[in-house]
Amino acid sequence: MNQTIRNIQLTAVLIVLISTVVAFFLEMSDMYMNRDITLADLLLMFIYIEVIGLVRSYWETRAVRITYPLVIAITALARFIILQDKESDPSNLIYISVAILIVAIATVIIRFRNSKYLKIEKSKSGEL
Repeated sequence: MNQTIRNIQLTAVLIVLISTVVAFFLEMSDMYMNRDITLADLLLMFIYIEVIGLVRSYWETRAVRITYPLVIAITALARFIILQDKESDPSNLIYISVAILIVAIATVIIRFRNSKYLKIEKSKSGEL
């Protein structure tokens, strides 16, 4: 049963990888056809690269490092701010900025969870 679940997980990760690579090349093709590269396009490509890194990390360790999805979330939220039009509600900008701040703080806390400065026991930090 465990092996079956593991095979399903690896198949799903492979599908995510193939889909991400296809989307990356479609985005590059779209930029080439339009002869225009915007910051939003670059951020979207960065998200694709981060997803590919997440898949690589999972494939090597069979575990997801939580910092990868957090960095992807920050990039996606920043891209959302950039794509926001001028007529949208300004309070949305504040909400998204606060969300970015919360995710960034969570990323810093997770990165330093094994730090000697936070004095978190290693047995408890494995639960994060």
